[in-house]
Amino acid sequence: MLASLTIRDVVLIERLGLGFRKGLCVLTGETGAGKSILLDALGLALGARADSGLVRHGADQASVTAEFDLSGDHPALAILREQGLDPEERLVVRRTVSADGRSRAWVNDQAVGVGLLKRLGEELVEVHGQFDTHGLLNPQTHRGVLDAYAGLSGHAAQVAAAHRAWRQVEDARANAAAEIARARSEEEYLRHAVAELDALAPKPGEEEELAETRAVLMHREKLVDALNTAYGELSGDRGVERALSSAIRTLSRIADKAAGKLDPVIAALDRAATEAGEAIAGLQAVSSDVDMDPQALEKLEERLFALRAAARKHGVDVDALAPLRKDMADRLLLIEDQGDLLARLAREAEVARDAYRKAAESLSRERQQAAGRLDAAVATELAPLKLEKAKFRTLVEPLADESDWTVAGMDRVAFQVATNPGSPPGALNKIASGGELARFMLALKVVLAQTSTVGTLVFDEVDTGIGGAVAAAVGERLKTLGQGLQVLVVTHSPQVAARGSIHLKVQKSVKGEQVTTGVVELDGDDRREEIARMLSGATVTAEARAAADSLIAGRG
Repeated sequence: MLASLTIRDVVLIERLGLGFRKGLCVLTGETGAGKSILLDALGLALGARADSGLVRHGADQASVTAEFDLSGDHPALAILREQGLDPEERLVVRRTVSADGRSRAWVNDQAVGVGLLKRLGEELVEVHGQFDTHGLLNPQTHRGVLDAYAGLSGHAAQVAAAHRAWRQVEDARANAAAEIARARSEEEYLRHAVAELDALAPKPGEEEELAETRAVLMHREKLVDALNTAYGELSGDRGVERALSSAIRTLSRIADKAAGKLDPVIAALDRAATEAGEAIAGLQAVSSDVDMDPQALEKLEERLFALRAAARKHGVDVDALAPLRKDMADRLLLIEDQGDLLARLAREAEVARDAYRKAAESLSRERQQAAGRLDAAVATELAPLKLEKAKFRTLVEPLADESDWTVAGMDRVAFQVATNPGSPPGALNKIASGGELARFMLALKVVLAQTSTVGTLVFDEVDTGIGGAVAAAVGERLKTLGQGLQVLVVTHSPQVAARGSIHLKVQKSVKGEQVTTGVVELDGDDRREEIARMLSGATVTAEARAAADSLIAGRG
């Protein structure tokens, strides 16, 4: 619900602060007083297109702030959470427009884009008038409105879930078919590549091992000479191992005569002999590895170069050849198993499609029944609004083309009207004139009042072209709407104005050479005087005042 509206430097409004309450609020005033400026200002706060022409002459910028009281489950709160904004029960939206046309927007003092402001505005306020192009005039909203009216939102959600499940399986089938087609086109190449890699049999880490061995073999001759020389020095008749053994035997024979002083020496020589033996054994092992077939280097290089050539051919590292071979083999298996896979996915898709179709057809039948109830309810509202010859129809049209089936079901819903007997029905905004359109919207809103999530309705000159009993009927229906919602009405009709629980008068005043627009809340005699003016014109007569009293009392 709109709680307050603060306007600064918008067209003829210098400074204006308005408070609003629940119920029917009527805005009256002479033509040109500035009633439309108020609606333009509200629209600006709710994301309408900014225009530098809204900035009051001589001011740097125009500013509008609107505050709304929200219920705990209001859809606007979900939008705020989605945008990472802290939701609060009091929502404050603010918009400024500078004299050069630039605009800025805030929600609860946080800067936001105008797009977000517009999304919030669509959930907060619904405007109906001669030039309205949103809300119920947008055919995209009709299906949701019908579902809400008939209590079908839960069923619609089931249909949406069934559609998503169906499309998920269909997507999986399409992806599998595309992958199989791609693999089939590469089948000959894949079989040849897998055969090559099978023959090569690459192993992880093999390249590094081969490279190290190659480096050793490339210096084979120098290594062999060094190893043989070292071995000769350590072994043989004059080798260190023989010398150490001889020294140990010699010292051991006289050790008992040295009072233990030779024991550490003998132990050290013994350790040295052991280490020398291990060194000699190590030399023999290395020599055995190096002193291999002279053709070993050639064979090793042939293997290493073959691995590297295969890696270059496939554009991968040598260590990736084994995983690549597995991937190619898997794709070949997919080709071989394609019949079973596609058949299984086709069966799953058919089951999912059938589940969706059944749910959607059931929803369509319920929509057809609800459409009849809605049409009858709206028809009862049309006659008192001087639209007794008009027909309202809710079209629920099955969509035969499967490609048109969506998460919302398999039918199209559209509100249509025929304003003259015998004429074919058509879209609301194409068939109805400005005044008729507003009354159609009023009739619909009366019927749909209990299902709307929008807490504030604005009717701009809904009484255009009517008077007398018809205007009184319009006033009564607006009053009825105001019992459950907040309704703002710009009106020239005294019958409508008399039904308001809040009466705001828009008027001009002159300050020096400057004309400004202001708003005052009327009650008591002031309200009677305004309604009498609306009845009689510039000269208010006693008869007009008496008629005003009668209208306010509900007797007119």
